Amino acid sequence: MGLLDCTRVSATVGGKEIILETGRLARQAAGAVWIQCEGTVAFTTVCETPLETPKDFFPLTVEYVEKMYAAGRIPGNFFRREIGRPSDNETLISRLIDRPIRPLFPKGYGNEVQVLAQVLSADGKNMPDVQCITAASAALCISHIPFDGPIAGARLGRINGEFVINPTVQQLEESDLDLVFAASETAVVMVEGEAKFVPENVIIEGLEWGHKAIQPLIEAQKELARLAGKEKVAFTPKEDDEALYAHVEKLALEAGMDKALRIPDKLQRKDARKQVKDSVKEAMQNDPAYAENEEALKEVGVILEHLEKKIVRQRILNEGTRIDNRDTKTVRPIEIETSVLPRTHGSVIFARGETKALVVTTLGATSDELRTDGINSGDEIKHFMLHYNFPPFSVGEVKPMRVSRREIGHGHLAERALKAIMPSEEDFPFTVRVVSETVESNGSSSMAAVCGGCLSLMDAGVPIKTPIAGVAMGLIKENDEYLVLTDILGDEDALGDMDFKIAGSAEGITAVQMDIKINGLPTDVMARAMAQAKEARLHILNTMLKALPEYRKELSEYAPQYAQVMVNPDIIRMIIGPGGKNIKAITGATGATIDIDDSGEISIFAPTKEAMEKTKAMVLYYDQKAELGKNYNAKVRRILEIGAIVELLPNVEALVHISQLDVSRVAKTEDVAHLGEDMLVKVIEITGDKIRASRKAVLLEEQGIEWNPEDTARPAKKDRGDRDKRHDRKPRREHEHKDEE
Repeated sequence: MGLLDCTRVSATVGGKEIILETGRLARQAAGAVWIQCEGTVAFTTVCETPLETPKDFFPLTVEYVEKMYAAGRIPGNFFRREIGRPSDNETLISRLIDRPIRPLFPKGYGNEVQVLAQVLSADGKNMPDVQCITAASAALCISHIPFDGPIAGARLGRINGEFVINPTVQQLEESDLDLVFAASETAVVMVEGEAKFVPENVIIEGLEWGHKAIQPLIEAQKELARLAGKEKVAFTPKEDDEALYAHVEKLALEAGMDKALRIPDKLQRKDARKQVKDSVKEAMQNDPAYAENEEALKEVGVILEHLEKKIVRQRILNEGTRIDNRDTKTVRPIEIETSVLPRTHGSVIFARGETKALVVTTLGATSDELRTDGINSGDEIKHFMLHYNFPPFSVGEVKPMRVSRREIGHGHLAERALKAIMPSEEDFPFTVRVVSETVESNGSSSMAAVCGGCLSLMDAGVPIKTPIAGVAMGLIKENDEYLVLTDILGDEDALGDMDFKIAGSAEGITAVQMDIKINGLPTDVMARAMAQAKEARLHILNTMLKALPEYRKELSEYAPQYAQVMVNPDIIRMIIGPGGKNIKAITGATGATIDIDDSGEISIFAPTKEAMEKTKAMVLYYDQKAELGKNYNAKVRRILEIGAIVELLPNVEALVHISQLDVSRVAKTEDVAHLGEDMLVKVIEITGDKIRASRKAVLLEEQGIEWNPEDTARPAKKDRGDRDKRHDRKPRREHEHKDEE
């Protein structure tokens, strides 16, 4: 094979050719696939290495990287290179690739596997995230690593009621559906996305349609593996020692495992399970048959986990009773407390069972908006953001405090759920940030962020379109029997086969995320889960509305104050001042944030009502209009033969005619008016944009003589036809030769 030779296959999906090729790049990787759709190219590799010390989990790492050169741009950071810490978007897409492929590795496979996906070219139309899911599957299929694929990734949109597979960036703006899904030849294995109140049956119908549409990608991967695939390494899962398993099970049941798994309280159940585990280990160490068998003793923990899973699942299937004694459809008790923090703009405690979130909403100015830089969207501005935190104390653990991939993913899901109900920028110009602090956790904390987030927005006075609630659904599958669980606990997530998070209003879905641990989920089971979730969602919404029936009509006194003022566009330069001097003085004195549009529209965000009034006054100072009969302490700006030009207000000037400079006759303007000095004058005439003022009127008032407009009004001009003949006119005095204006 030559240096640039490669094996290439293609498939047509949604009317576009998708190319898969291998062999041109990264030949030393276990698998490498170049995937291309029109001008978008991604490159995905997979490598593995044995571990000296096996881990008790599958060590799979997935990294997605967007190279800025792909979009013809240079990175905007100080170093001008893609720095080590991935962006939130890169983290989210890494999770999208990871979640559908992880369950397809054989159980017990312990080698460390790394999947790297890089975007090499971005055309701004075709999104690379779903292409990387397919490329990761293809790279694994052609590698020697055991993998139960292939799967393919795709995006599902809906425009004017018609489904669209892999819509472009521009088409997504018109779509009421944005679902990323992955599927095998027989079933859907992962779903994540958002919708604009789309009914459940439409989503199910769309996934069925999309599953059929991506089958050519499945066939293309099979063909690529046939042409260029490596022989898979033989991997045989370790067989269970049936005698050891039976002995540990007997000891565990004698120690009260079944009873321990019926304790509803999480911490009490955890302590009881530990006592059972310690009892079994002690019995094994005291048993001459196993005391010296280190390998058997190491297996005790794994066997006990399998046994717990078996007991809980069988009880649910046989008795219909779960760990906390609920049936399969009951939602845990809900408690809600609003306005819990005195100085925040909106706050709520949302508790569902032993999961509790403190959720806080903060309102900010447009300057607080989040700017992100992506290869497809470019410089994107976000006016609404939701951050999810999961501190270790929420589950009684000691761990370093850091923002994990899980926290970024859960926050993004909750943000998607609530984004659909946010008001437009025109109706509510604030930047909005919601933070969900998980303070106690026993499952479904991301959905607590959705429910608590909605309530905290309402508590802050954000005019949301409609309330939103979310619930996590689980699944128990035995043979061909599927049992759907509503509002799952943390243990039910770990022991079950599915985590299906669904959020929406009474009208429809706004966000979904489905992960499964089995090889696929029939759409009829998915439809059943969504119908059961809707019943739970309506129950939760009803409880939420009892606690807070509608959003508060008044913002918190500590929230930013907002106002818009219109000024003459011609005076914007004066408001800003040379080098921004004036605007900096205003914001420095008031603490306000000011946004100025070229049209003359000025948006003001001030920390208090007092600061708002002060800011408005300082801004409008530059856009004042003179009032007839009002006195002004004006500054002399120019000296003319016929009088003085004075500045009444910023950008507002008036003529003080020489006859109006004093109560007595003035021979020269300079005798009274001096450049740069102040002069108290009264506005005596306003004609359009021309203004006349009088110092004489002010002096007369000081003598007790009130100003009479008729005394200073100029006589009306006569029509030319009524004037005397030109040769009959008498010459005017010299200082009357010019018009006063």
